[in-house]
Amino acid sequence: MRLKPVALGVSLGIVWGGSLFITTWVSYYTGYGKLFLDVLAGSIYPGYTITPLGSFLGLVYGFIDGLVSGTVIGWIYNKLVKA
Repeated sequence: MRLKPVALGVSLGIVWGGSLFITTWVSYYTGYGKLFLDVLAGSIYPGYTITPLGSFLGLVYGFIDGLVSGTVIGWIYNKLVKA
């Protein structure tokens, strides 16, 4: 079975971007997950902060990150299955 790399990338982008968006809002209001976001997202994505504006920046960064990663994973998978 072959994968559609771009479809996988878009799916992972939506999941990862949405996760960062939701987790940022939860952390902004409750403080839950603050350390996770500071260490993970704050160190990887320039300009990201745990603020309402940062949630949208995380959504964009997460979508792009998931899109690229998912597309590469799908492409590699198809190459390995073909071999």
